[in-house]
Amino acid sequence: MTEYEITETLDVKGQNCPMPVIKTKQSIDNLDEGDVLEVLATDPGSTSDLGGWADTTEGVELVEQEERDDLYKHYVRKME
Repeated sequence: MTEYEITETLDVKGQNCPMPVIKTKQSIDNLDEGDVLEVLATDPGSTSDLGGWADTTEGVELVEQEERDDLYKHYVRKME
C-alpha cells in the first residue's frame, strides 16, 4: 500500500453527489491534524467531486484515489 495509516473509514456506498463530499467534510472536521480518512464510495462521480473539493478546501489533502471494480476509495489527510 502506501506510507500512511488510515485513522477512520467512512462508508458512503450507495450515496450519490453531493452526499460523499458532505459526509467526508463532516468526518474530516472531527479528526486530528495528520489523520487520514478512507472514504468508500460507489458513485463514479465521487472521484472528481472529492478531488475538486480537496483542491478548493484549506486544511485537507487528497492523498490517493483508487478504483477497484465498482468501488472507489479516496484517502484524505487533515492538515493544519
